Amino acid sequence: MPADDTSPRREKFDYVVVGAGSAGCVVAARLSEDPACRVLLLEAGGEDDYLWIHVPVGYFKTMHNPRTDWRYKTEPQSELGGRQLDWPRGKVLGGSSSINGLLYVRGQPRDYDHWRQLGNAGWSWDDVLPYFLRSEDQERGESTWHGVGGPLAVSNMRIRRDVCDAFIRGAAELGLPTREDFNGEEQEGAGYFQLTARDGRRCSTAVGYLRPARKRRNLVVRTHAHTERLLLVDGRVIGVRYQGRDGAAVEVEATREVVLSAGAIGSPQILQISGIGPPDVLGRAGVRCQHALPGVGRNLQDHLQVRSVYRCTRPTLNDEVNNPLRKALIGLEYIVRRTGPMSMGASQVAAFARTRPELETPDIQFHFQPLSADKPGEGLHRFSAFTVSVCQLRPESRGHIDIRSPDPHQHPAIEPRYLTAPTDRATVVAGMRLTRRLCATDAMRPFVAEEILPGSDVEGDDALLDAARRLSQTIYHPVGTCRMGEDPMAVVDARLRLRGLGGLRVVDASIMPTITSGNTNAPVIMIAEKAAELIRADARAGHAA
Repeated sequence: MPADDTSPRREKFDYVVVGAGSAGCVVAARLSEDPACRVLLLEAGGEDDYLWIHVPVGYFKTMHNPRTDWRYKTEPQSELGGRQLDWPRGKVLGGSSSINGLLYVRGQPRDYDHWRQLGNAGWSWDDVLPYFLRSEDQERGESTWHGVGGPLAVSNMRIRRDVCDAFIRGAAELGLPTREDFNGEEQEGAGYFQLTARDGRRCSTAVGYLRPARKRRNLVVRTHAHTERLLLVDGRVIGVRYQGRDGAAVEVEATREVVLSAGAIGSPQILQISGIGPPDVLGRAGVRCQHALPGVGRNLQDHLQVRSVYRCTRPTLNDEVNNPLRKALIGLEYIVRRTGPMSMGASQVAAFARTRPELETPDIQFHFQPLSADKPGEGLHRFSAFTVSVCQLRPESRGHIDIRSPDPHQHPAIEPRYLTAPTDRATVVAGMRLTRRLCATDAMRPFVAEEILPGSDVEGDDALLDAARRLSQTIYHPVGTCRMGEDPMAVVDARLRLRGLGGLRVVDASIMPTITSGNTNAPVIMIAEKAAELIRADARAGHAA
């Protein structure tokens, strides 16, 4: 490998996987099933030994926490009144699967059929379903739509509330079917989420995939290993340079492939600081262009949620958490039975609906919580209330991620460009109106004292859109920044190989051409399962990246 002034240590593995997050843990675990392969997994964060990672409700303690969260911020958003939004992303083994809300949603079959229609062979719904099944250990048992025995535990909600049941009945009043399974043949309807949990404890990819795999001698996991750049020689990525725990530089050669699984923010950042990306972006940041690839960092998509808060006529979790004795009883219930509020995910109930009758599939998703706070991850209000958030499933706004300098420790500029597309603005208003209709149903009316946010005095499309601009937050689903495709703006091909350079694949949420219709963690795990099989198949055929 080329030497430099820092005289880095040098190592050699068959595969180097950058990022031990939702995708990276899966890829490293699957590749290391072959005892003839030596696999190195690099993670910038630490071990997942923080108690609150494994308690489902612990996302209140792990988000915005420098121990477990990269703590990104967006650029000021022109359509959100100049606000900057916090973008939590996992910086720990398991990545965002260690700090997310545990909600298991695959999206709609048409999401994947659309990927195939865009030219990505092997990514239709029929193609990807086997990888969802392979990953899953479904509490409800095996069926056409679900698998058992996989590394990822998927279980039923272990807490139910009257107000949650009322929300489901209210949705039925508006014609939405009661849905036991959002991950079957049809998504439209309302019902309880399932969680990526086993026996009331979080099942991250670090727990489900990596923990058993670490018993293998051919898998090496390095934490506190911050990737500085990819190493390129003669049109091929041959390895990675990273900074170890002791601050020393290490250059590791990948004799087969490098797999970049640093996420929708980290993967384009690492490509760009390595000189791979749009030449104008690289030039402004002071990075020499090694391989012009204009799509790196483009096509950024995210789900934007608008949270409505209603004061409730009956006690909610706000009351229990703010009462020391009742809070202690919540803790005791979890310790003894692994049930109750500490076993719940970020939301309890979902509803998938259409804002216009002519739509073939739902275009909005509701998340219902029997609690409220000024901001997700912050302390609960000191009055009885519940929250209904709504997000557009397939936003048309597109943003980008650009590095600011060659410094791998400096966060890139994150520009989602929320609500810049007219359809997105119309849909968010329609979603807010449907929220009000749901909360005015006969089933919900006994629970509603008053609308706190945005407030019942906010009327008219312009006023509702203005409220959305003031109140909306990310729902933590950034994707698309190294998208898969065959056109000049695509970054990887359908086998997830970087276009124009050998030796590298990108495997994470960044490869999605379009965002899936729902929470994105389950699709990322599916992508990683499929990628591991592609890598092994190409290795057997002698066609590595």
